[in-house]
Amino acid sequence: MTDIDEYGRPEPPLTADEAATLLGFLDWQRATLAWKCSGLGAAGLAATVAVSSMTLGGLLKHMAYVESEWFRRLRGQDRQPPWDGVDWQADPDWDWDSAALDSPEQLLALWQAAVDRSRVIVSTALAEGGLEQVAAWSWPDGGSPSLRWILCHMIEEYARHNGHADLLRESVDGQTGE
Repeated sequence: MTDIDEYGRPEPPLTADEAATLLGFLDWQRATLAWKCSGLGAAGLAATVAVSSMTLGGLLKHMAYVESEWFRRLRGQDRQPPWDGVDWQADPDWDWDSAALDSPEQLLALWQAAVDRSRVIVSTALAEGGLEQVAAWSWPDGGSPSLRWILCHMIEEYARHNGHADLLRESVDGQTGE
């Protein structure tokens, strides 16, 4: 049975194998971003703090891209829409910048669909080769990250951006929490 905290996040397991522990922490971080973006309209998702152009909507779209990019690389898949139609050379921040053109519903659906695809890819990958398997994609130097590395990176990516989300959400409506 999964324990759910007061913010609707699944608590990571206290005693589990490595894969379940990593996935538990990743799901907790995902749920934290969902909580920080919940209940906001377009203005809330577009709010900025100080001189930063970062928004909660931009965070959702960026994390949808990060989810899609890392787990497609694991399996050696091509980019899927909307990422496949972007000129990343011309606009390397397209995910952040274009979020202002999307409705809250579109942003949340894009992010949730990316998370759902990632879960399927990871479940399949774990069944086929465990955490040690390396991605079908490699860096220019020929090195390829393992599934373990990708999961740790995803936890780090969410944790870093959830700190940004804390500040952004507080600036929108004063909501604070963990």
